[in-house]
Amino acid sequence: MVEISTSILSVKSGEEADVFLRLENAKTDYYHIDVMDGKFVENNTYSKMLEYSSYIKRISNLPMDVHLMVEDVKQAVDDFLQIEPNIITFHYEACKDKSEVMEMINYIKSNNCKVAISVKPNTKVEEIYEFLPYIHMVLIMTVEPGKGGQTLLTDMVDKIATLKKYISENNLEIDIEADGGVNLKTAPAVKEAGANILVAGSAILKATDFRVIIDELKK
Repeated sequence: MVEISTSILSVKSGEEADVFLRLENAKTDYYHIDVMDGKFVENNTYSKMLEYSSYIKRISNLPMDVHLMVEDVKQAVDDFLQIEPNIITFHYEACKDKSEVMEMINYIKSNNCKVAISVKPNTKVEEIYEFLPYIHMVLIMTVEPGKGGQTLLTDMVDKIATLKKYISENNLEIDIEADGGVNLKTAPAVKEAGANILVAGSAILKATDFRVIIDELKK
C-alpha cells in the first residue's frame, strides 16, 4: 500500500484548524509543506508555510514532509528544521554543483532529519543516481513546480519507472514520491510505475470526505 502526503498549499487562512484535523482523522500519512520563495519558482508561500507548519507542530503528531522550491536551500533548511519535519526535500537544480548537493544532504542528515532530492520534469533522473545511496527519498515532479492544480505530465510516469528499475537493480532502499496532478484518475499509473508516496492536494481538499479519497489513493 502506498502512503499519502497531502499538500496543504491551497488551505485557506482561517480554515487551518478544521482542515488539518480533518486530514489527520482521514489518515493522511504526511502533511506536505510546499515552500516557495518567488525566485526558484514564481509563487511565494514561504511565510505562509512557516506559519502553517508551526501550527501543525502544535496540534498534530503526524509527520511533515517539507518540499523546498527555493534558491537559498541552506537558509530554508535552517528555517524549517525548527518545526522538526520528518523529511526535507531540496531541488537538485537549486545547487550550483554536485559538491553542494552532497553538502546539503550531509547537513540535513546531521540535524536528525531525513533527506530527499527532487528533480524537475526537464532534469534527467540519471543525474542524481550517484546520490541515491545517501538519501531516503527521490521526489519526481510530475508537473512544473510552483503552483497547485496542474495536470500530470504523462512522460513523468516513464521517469518514475526508470528510477524504480535502477533502485531495484542496485538493491537500494529508497522511497519514490510523485508530486503534481495526482488524483484518482492518474494515481494507478504512477503507482504501477513504482511511486510509493503520492502527493495530492486539490484531489483531497476539494472532496467532501477526505477519507474516501485518501483510502482510494492508497489502494
